Order: sequence, then C-alpha cells, then structure tokens
Amino acid sequence: MQKTLLLIKPNACKHNLIGRIIDMVERNGFVVVDLKLFTMTKDIANEFYEMHQLRDFFSKLIEFMTSGKTVAVILEKDNAIADLRLLVGNTNPSEANPGTIRYLYGESTTINAVHASDSEENALREIDIIFNKQ
Repeated sequence: MQKTLLLIKPNACKHNLIGRIIDMVERNGFVVVDLKLFTMTKDIANEFYEMHQLRDFFSKLIEFMTSGKTVAVILEKDNAIADLRLLVGNTNPSEANPGTIRYLYGESTTINAVHASDSEENALREIDIIFNKQ
C-alpha cells in the first residue's frame, strides 16, 4: 500500500465541499489513514510550496493557502499517488477531465480546490510538514 497526501484547499472548505471530496476519494478505493482540519500558517505555506518561490504566482498562492481552513488527508491505496492525481485532474480546472475533483470544484489554476502529492518523495515530505510541523 502506498500513502499520499490530499489537501482540500480553503475555497473548497469555504463552499462546504469537504464531504463530497472525501466521498469521491473513498468511492475510488482510497482509505483515509489520518485527517486534520487547520489553517495553514505563512511559515508552513512557504515551506510546503518552496519549490514555487521564484514563480510569479507564489505570493498569490501563499495568500490563498493561508486565507482559511484546509483539510489534510493521508490516503492509502495501491498506486495511491498516480490514482489520486488522475482523480484530482489538471491544475487548471478548465483543462481538467470531466468528473475530476478540479473540474467539478476548482475555480482557477490557483484556487483549484485540492492538492495531491506528485511523488513518493513529496508525499513523505508534505505529510511531515502538515502532520508534524503544523
């Protein structure tokens, strides 16, 4: 079994989509291992998204991710990382496949409802940041 991290971002939390998103994930064979509701601090957001520091959207991303509640969910399943990335869809909701989480609930490339780890290394890193440092 492989573990991965799903973040349900502030826009999805604000619009009461937490249950719908977790339901989609569970119906796709994922098991919830741990779950946490929190507001991301600027320090945690900066560490979590450090790979984007030089990008134009970085400050907007940090502002958004610290703007309200986030739900972090550790998920487990065979092939969890790749399967969750398929279920989540393209970063840009207008380019996401119909039926994906971002297609259904994303608003823009930054305000796109969810985050999903993109590799085993990043999943471990991101889980550590959210569950051990936040």
